[in-house]
Amino acid sequence: MRKLSKKKIAVALLAFILIIFLVVILVVKLTKKPAKKAKNEKAKTQEKEIPKEKVDIIDVNSKTRPFAISINNTPVAVKVQTGLNKAYIVYELPTEGSTSRLLALYKDTDDLTIGTIRSARHNFIDFSLESDAIFVAYGYSHYAQGQLESGAINYINGMVHSKPFWRKNPEHLASEHTAYTSISRLKDFAYNNRKYKKESDNTVLLKYNVSDVDLTNKEGVMNATDITLPYGNIVTRFTYNPDTKMYTRVVNGKVAKDYNTKEEFTTKNIIVEKITYKMCDDHYYWDLHTIGSGNGYYITNGKAVPIKWSKANRKAKTKYTYLDGSEIEVSDGRTYIEVQVTSKKTTIK
Repeated sequence: MRKLSKKKIAVALLAFILIIFLVVILVVKLTKKPAKKAKNEKAKTQEKEIPKEKVDIIDVNSKTRPFAISINNTPVAVKVQTGLNKAYIVYELPTEGSTSRLLALYKDTDDLTIGTIRSARHNFIDFSLESDAIFVAYGYSHYAQGQLESGAINYINGMVHSKPFWRKNPEHLASEHTAYTSISRLKDFAYNNRKYKKESDNTVLLKYNVSDVDLTNKEGVMNATDITLPYGNIVTRFTYNPDTKMYTRVVNGKVAKDYNTKEEFTTKNIIVEKITYKMCDDHYYWDLHTIGSGNGYYITNGKAVPIKWSKANRKAKTKYTYLDGSEIEVSDGRTYIEVQVTSKKTTIK
């Protein structure tokens, strides 16, 4: 009996020691996890508190002149659009035939293919001059041709400058939808063949904020997660993704994607510029009233506010202001400037 009791005592003691050991391990683990979590939270907080030193979408101190490229936006050719996600500004401009065309600006960009390239309209020159850009197109209206040939702007046009362009047609489209160019070809031709100046002090159009712009407390603020802009047989829509804080471009009900990379076309900012127009004297082409002033909207991070725009002369920068007269700052990211005639409705939800 005495031996059995000692055995029981030994087992009980061993069990007690084991329990103590397990408790110690558990306590150590419980105390370490919060400390590690606290350390991670502190690191995240510090990371958030450190402000960005510069804007990512564009080097605001760079004097490199942009290329402003006329890009096809005809319904049948939207599917072959290439290179828009490398542009820092994309204008959408109304044209004759109840459609629109894009004018994409590229600055300090690595080489890439851009297309398809379409013809020039004289009002496209106005928006290219704002950033002292080299204007690129393939073809022109007779109004644009006369202005280009008279020296209104430095330009490269496929009708007279074939070297920077090539054609390909994987979707078997009409020939006017098949012209492409690249940044490397444009640079080579602009600087070596045309001898255009490479730099300017007048290249940055917008005022950028290194962080996200918060419109919550601005006058007239409204929710903006779904924006629709009809141009006739082209209806452009932007849908907001709260996770990425970006807007996806949708054209005629389909998400617009890069033909080569399959990336969805996205933007951080949308500026809507409402304008008037008149018919040119040939009763076909449109003359957009780009000089003067008007109304519009600035949209970013799921919010929209009414704004004013003004442009003093053809070469002057369009100035976008809040209703209180202060110049808008745009969030760090790509900006689509939707130039839409006042007779078409802008829907913001």
